[in-house]
Amino acid sequence: MVTSATTPTTVAVATATFDLRAAIASIPDPEVPVITIEDLGILCEVVVDEQARTVNVLITPTYSGCPAMDAIRQHIEHVARRRGYTASVQTRLSPAWTTDLMSATGRDKLREFGIAPPGQRSDQGSDVVRYPVGVSLTIRRVTCPLCGSVDTQEISRFGSTACKALRRCNECREPFDEFKSI
Repeated sequence: MVTSATTPTTVAVATATFDLRAAIASIPDPEVPVITIEDLGILCEVVVDEQARTVNVLITPTYSGCPAMDAIRQHIEHVARRRGYTASVQTRLSPAWTTDLMSATGRDKLREFGIAPPGQRSDQGSDVVRYPVGVSLTIRRVTCPLCGSVDTQEISRFGSTACKALRRCNECREPFDEFKSI
């Protein structure tokens, strides 16, 4: 049986690592600041080396060419530097980010902020269809985050950012953003 002794030093190191990871995870998305990069699902990995005082962070963009990635990288470097670490931030493009990576907390935050969260993707991550698929016409229903009505309409496929669409509720007549399912 292997046991390890906990010393004040190991507790301090573990706490510092946890605090740094939590600080990086809580960085807000620059385009939708109500949601963190962790809740958005773009924070893939945080590896802290206490001896070298470095942190390696792996992030993935919501789409290739996302302009927010540079601001996120700079914010990660700033958070690490303020805690005495040097950050190395890598961007991973594959596998591609999907809205399925967004946390339930993140979806709730979007709704509370007045943005309709994305629904589940229809392909369920499958690249190959191995059986006949029936085709039918359907209407995509998006619930208004302000009044809860499903009587909404898309005004513009592109909203304030490329990952959002602009919609209007026919019940309360208020416009709102919809975070697109990708």
